[in-house]
Amino acid sequence: MQPLAYRLRPEKFEDIVGQEHLVGKNGIITNMLKKDQLCSMILYGPPGVGKTSIANVICSYFPLNHYFFNASVDQKSKLKEIIDSANYYENCLVIIDEIHRMKKDTQDYLLPYLENGKITIVGLTTENPYSAINPAIRSRCHIYRLNEIKKNDLINLLKNAIIKAGLKAISDDVLEYIAISSSMEVRTALNMLEVVSMLDEINLTNAKEVIGAKSFAADQNGLNYYDLLSAMIKSIRGSDVDAAMHYLARLLKIGDLAIIARRLKISAYEDIGLANPYVGPRVMAACDAALDVGLPEARIPFAYAVCELALSPKSNSAYEAINEATADLETLESMSIPPHILNRELKSGKYKYLYPHDYPNGYVKQQYMPDELLGKKYFHPKTTGKYERALKERYDELNKD
Repeated sequence: MQPLAYRLRPEKFEDIVGQEHLVGKNGIITNMLKKDQLCSMILYGPPGVGKTSIANVICSYFPLNHYFFNASVDQKSKLKEIIDSANYYENCLVIIDEIHRMKKDTQDYLLPYLENGKITIVGLTTENPYSAINPAIRSRCHIYRLNEIKKNDLINLLKNAIIKAGLKAISDDVLEYIAISSSMEVRTALNMLEVVSMLDEINLTNAKEVIGAKSFAADQNGLNYYDLLSAMIKSIRGSDVDAAMHYLARLLKIGDLAIIARRLKISAYEDIGLANPYVGPRVMAACDAALDVGLPEARIPFAYAVCELALSPKSNSAYEAINEATADLETLESMSIPPHILNRELKSGKYKYLYPHDYPNGYVKQQYMPDELLGKKYFHPKTTGKYERALKERYDELNKD
């Protein structure tokens, strides 16, 4: 018999939970299909949140001219066959699973057909496309992140699944336990529901027994995995090394090393930043070592990183600076580059660029900021670390009237 998750796979966007921003009534993908203007896109997010389901529903709009390509196992020859078949259609759709694993020569072959619109792709990945996918592919696609599924949404989905599949009634406490134990993954939750529904007597004790160790993998106290990650980072930010180590230990029980490494690397630059600029490379090295050696030894370099991050002085001045600069891009329509630092204007000979290295101490005062932002200050240095205190002195000296 086919698994419950397969039998109940969504056949329309209304069946997909938690992704209203993409496939809800006013979702971007919904509107694309309404207007018959589907663009190439990459869908990314954790496992079990609906990436494949969305792709399958999109395929229903292209009944004759859609194809599937798995970048982790399929060869370039298969992509050639797909593109050859596309000659019979004005445009065809290709679903590319695990697009972050696509080999370079396959990417190079794909690019011109993606560029000229011969094919439209929907790439699927659990990795962050901004770091895991070739920029040439990425720049030709819209990138959409799928939300993590909320517990109440998943419980409601399980209740509907019970009705659709004609399963035994199951109490709310068991459904909540399934939702938590699945780490909010729809596919995993449905598979758990199917096993629990086979019990002669369905109660929380029996459900825990048949689900087994998976319940601890999500978290023995019923917290969402992402809550644990957040708690670890907040403990680091708050300089509580013992609490951070506690949450690290719980996360290591789950075993997803890549996401732990990612969050620690981000913390090094977001929370510690210029207060201890050397921590970034050291944490990167520790995280790479953890990923290389794997469990159980990975706990050692991760512990090293957590200790140093938690006990380092903290500064988010660089983080705040780029956030402020980005916010201005949303509010200002025109921000012209001053002509004396614009290469095409310098070639005309009308303007003179002052080369700083020709002046004492490698500095000469001239305008770099667009006129519209003249006088704007984004960087507000802190004094929590020696290095940033030195930067602040330099910054203040350069900005004297």
